[in-house]
Amino acid sequence: MAGLARSVAAAILLLWMTTLGLAADQVVLILDASGSMWAQIDGKPKLEIARESLRTVLQSVPADREIGFMAYGHREKGSCEDIELIVPPQAGSAAAVSTAADSLKFLGKTPLTSAVSQAAEALKYTEDKATVILITDGLETCNGDPCALGKELKAAGVDFTVDVVGFGLSADEGRQVACLADNTGGRYIQASDEQALRDALVETIAAAPAPEPAPAPQPAPEPEKPEFNFMPAVVLADGGDPVTDGNSWKIYKAKSDGTRGDYVTTEYGAYKGDLEPGGYIIVARYGEARTEQKITVEAGQVYKPLLTLNAGTLIIHPRPSEGADVADGAAVVIAYPGVDTPATYYGDTKVVLPAGDQKVTVRIGQGEVTETIPLAAGKVVDKDIIVGVGHVVANAYYTAGGDKADGSGIGFKVFKAKKKIDGTRQEVAHAYGPDSKFDLPPDDYVLTATVDLAVVEQPFSVKAGEHQDLKIAIDAGVLAITAPGASKIEIFDPKKDINGNRKSLGYAYDEKYQAALPAGDYAVVSKRLDNSSKESTVTIKAGERAELTVQ
Repeated sequence: MAGLARSVAAAILLLWMTTLGLAADQVVLILDASGSMWAQIDGKPKLEIARESLRTVLQSVPADREIGFMAYGHREKGSCEDIELIVPPQAGSAAAVSTAADSLKFLGKTPLTSAVSQAAEALKYTEDKATVILITDGLETCNGDPCALGKELKAAGVDFTVDVVGFGLSADEGRQVACLADNTGGRYIQASDEQALRDALVETIAAAPAPEPAPAPQPAPEPEKPEFNFMPAVVLADGGDPVTDGNSWKIYKAKSDGTRGDYVTTEYGAYKGDLEPGGYIIVARYGEARTEQKITVEAGQVYKPLLTLNAGTLIIHPRPSEGADVADGAAVVIAYPGVDTPATYYGDTKVVLPAGDQKVTVRIGQGEVTETIPLAAGKVVDKDIIVGVGHVVANAYYTAGGDKADGSGIGFKVFKAKKKIDGTRQEVAHAYGPDSKFDLPPDDYVLTATVDLAVVEQPFSVKAGEHQDLKIAIDAGVLAITAPGASKIEIFDPKKDINGNRKSLGYAYDEKYQAALPAGDYAVVSKRLDNSSKESTVTIKAGERAELTVQ
């Protein structure tokens, strides 16, 4: 994860260095603050990776760079107008940008088209050289057309470009926002995983502008060339049909030792292109499978290389039990051949993988099962994986058959029923609020229900595929205390211990205090700022509300 964060930081820094270091233009950085940034990569929210990356980059940017900072989706849920230029472009703004990024909330929509348009206006792009860097983990959700906007800004701008970092986007998603960069002469950098990040760094370095060459002498007329001289195809297995949708191509110049050199282009689907004579390395990718091939292009020749991925398609349907519906929230972790960090998917999963044994782990709630599934090249394996859990919904009631506890202060903890050698129980799961849900493997458990100051345990058992509602009677009532002028209200057990002390059960620094309590007698003490106090007693009956004024 730390390597990924550093790679993200390096990618953004290289973008700034290529856009800022080579021309005295202003830059506005736009950060996607939509709710999808809470999604995780390797167990860490993407928003934290972005914040750490920005912090690292800002420490390396020279103080005289004129940088602005804009965000969207950080103040309101569901609003397409939630766009704000937080830091105007100015020199020495690194600390302000870092502070602004750290303080963002991530909760809204993705109006990326409007945000880029507003950033361009803030940069006076029709008058001065300007650059916008957009970091997004999602697609436009406010009916904007980023491709059309890119053409419009390029046509009206003096020297305006948009660079786009697609953070965690798929190849298909990346294609839908890459046009914003392509149409302005900028670059699209895919940051889906650590390897893709390394590729992005190569792209960025290769894309750095070079000094304008001296005018070349007028070349002699060349013989007419075919429209395309390079038309590659990729198949999952030998003899299979070419893949024409959802796949990607990356093309690099080949070094003399046969390794990758300068990045040339990224293309998608059924690609046709025109390459200058020379050596190239062609990288084909579909899903999680990739392969590469070296070719040498000569003038006047047409090349149609066929690349074989040696891959198959795996379809997983995670189900809590036999015959149950697919669990949309199930985590499907696949360790495919050659991967260091397994990929995680959710719910119904369909993915292209390198052929070989696929180690698939499915988690639903606290249940987990792992299977090894052989996958042959060119084949499709469609499989249900049954985790074997039961579903439990927990609620607390003040009395059996009485009112349901539905306010704040409600919590549930699930423990293994069997005690450990030290007499304690292992906690399995916890949740808060009414209708708390648990998916649990078959076993015996103890559920602890807490409503304010009332705590009750109830044993229960789980069977795979069984749905049960646990209704916990806490034998409690509600005490509402009012103490005018009090600075603190405290509830005590009225009985004193052997040392003459009473046990404190709960308190509030306020003139009012309401809490659920087990049925019984209690002492209530109110204290004022002058250390004077008043005391009253009260009896709580299960399922009833008691109101007490202490003055």
